Amino acid sequence: MHIVSLAGGIGGARFLRGLRAAAPDADITVIGNTGDDITLFGLRVCPDLDTVMYTLGGGIDEEQGWGRAKESHVVKEELAAYGVEPQWFGLGDRDFATHIVRSQMLEAGYPLSQITEALCARWQPGVRLLPMSDDRCETHVVINDAQGRRAVHFQEWWVRLRASVPAESIALVGVDTARPAPGVLEAIASADFVIFPPSNPVVSIGTILQVPGIRDALLPKTVVGVSPIIGGAPVRGMADACLTAIGVETTAQAVLDLYGADLVNGWLVAEEDAHVSLPGVQVQARPLLMTTPDTTRSLAQAALTLAQSLTP
Repeated sequence: MHIVSLAGGIGGARFLRGLRAAAPDADITVIGNTGDDITLFGLRVCPDLDTVMYTLGGGIDEEQGWGRAKESHVVKEELAAYGVEPQWFGLGDRDFATHIVRSQMLEAGYPLSQITEALCARWQPGVRLLPMSDDRCETHVVINDAQGRRAVHFQEWWVRLRASVPAESIALVGVDTARPAPGVLEAIASADFVIFPPSNPVVSIGTILQVPGIRDALLPKTVVGVSPIIGGAPVRGMADACLTAIGVETTAQAVLDLYGADLVNGWLVAEEDAHVSLPGVQVQARPLLMTTPDTTRSLAQAALTLAQSLTP
């Protein structure tokens, strides 16, 4: 069984751990969001790729869901002592090593897909992890605050401002000329079905879908999605701020409508959202909270079962 999953950060990574447990013999390819990527202190940081890699490889800080376990922050403190900006984005000492290796390989001419494969050789995540593109794409957000109307990197809006300043618009800079990373379209073509975990539908899965060729490749496949919204609120994070920026309500129905029946064939929602419907889409209500390994595996199994039932 060959499964493809699109994934963003914490929610996607945790769901993938459940998926791996529910289908231990499956060949799983994960297409990771790189729109969150940013260059800091001269180093290329890929937050979503690293969160998936660390989570599935056993190195994640389980409490916060990102960064390395047993982390220290000596380098961060020393940079702050020098007054080096930005100080709002904190990298741990162990995490710095990953970014140093990645940046050295980029400087040597290796593409991000090969670098990700090399990094995963250490972590052995049990899936094939691919960036959505080797081309540089970065999500930027237009805001209007005390400094006026301006565009900031998504990470500044998300981490420093905590999405407290309303976004007027969100744009993926560089996507027009981007191409899917090697192996992405081939993985989709050979997949038995595709699963969208409960990742941010705008700046995680939605970003991946913007890369030319990826959405079109998904259209003929069986796709099952898991709602990131429960009863009108995000399961985790600030997806509501992203949805508001593109004029979409924060509901399981609105996210399903955003994806569309041409793309999604099955949709898992929370029990309180059992009324959600869209012609051509099979909607099922299931417990969506991934509070334990068992509940996470059960959710992944429900997505698998639905996908298998919808696959010709």
